[in-house]
Amino acid sequence: MPFGEQPAYLRVADDLRQKILDGTLPPHTRLPSQARIRTEYGVSDTVALEARKVLMAEGYVEGRSGSGTYVRERPEPRRVARTGYQPSAGRCSPFRQEQGDEGFKGAWEAGSAQETAGPRVAERLRIQPGDRVMRTRYLFRTEGEPMMLSTSWEPLAVTGRTPVLLPEEGPLAGQGVVERMALLGLVVDNLTEEVGARPGLAEETAALGGVPGHIVLEIRRTFFSGGRPVETADVVFPADRYRAAYHLPVR
Repeated sequence: MPFGEQPAYLRVADDLRQKILDGTLPPHTRLPSQARIRTEYGVSDTVALEARKVLMAEGYVEGRSGSGTYVRERPEPRRVARTGYQPSAGRCSPFRQEQGDEGFKGAWEAGSAQETAGPRVAERLRIQPGDRVMRTRYLFRTEGEPMMLSTSWEPLAVTGRTPVLLPEEGPLAGQGVVERMALLGLVVDNLTEEVGARPGLAEETAALGGVPGHIVLEIRRTFFSGGRPVETADVVFPADRYRAAYHLPVR
């Protein structure tokens, strides 16, 4: 194949994708059958099948059991504000604080459990694998719809046997890392976020109302106090429905 020339299945996928984007094939419309694709584009069954697989992997179409393949509805992605910590008056969770400018009506479900740190979490918290941590899993909703998952880990060497052992219980329940660590005399003075994209795990996409394998954005966030990590978290949301929007000061 000459350099720069696309395989046949990609050319077919490109044409079908363009028809989806320009509205020729609107949401909920049945995608042309494999036989019709073969006839219209003059390709083999294998090429037609591979083109459909490409569109499905990209999230443009979805299979419905016993019915066929249909164009998915793709709403305009909403912004997820990533503004960092901002002091605010009153009891305000970081989630509601960050989304306040968007007018989101945020709520969440959470559950915590103690566990031993695996190598990845231990490296991020600068502790030893096997050290005890508190893991908290969150499902965040806006206007009743699931929008974001978060799993956080805090070293029990920091929070163990303190009033803030459980992030969602105690005197500062739900107020976030900065306020909770301040109760322990620790000043959280910076955080890092690493942003990446990957196929969503079945458990994640099921919780978020998506399809296994569709792309999610993952933010790996770590809070520091004087260079010491006090919390690290994986934040996940569907890439086709949300965008991470950063508003950062210029120093």
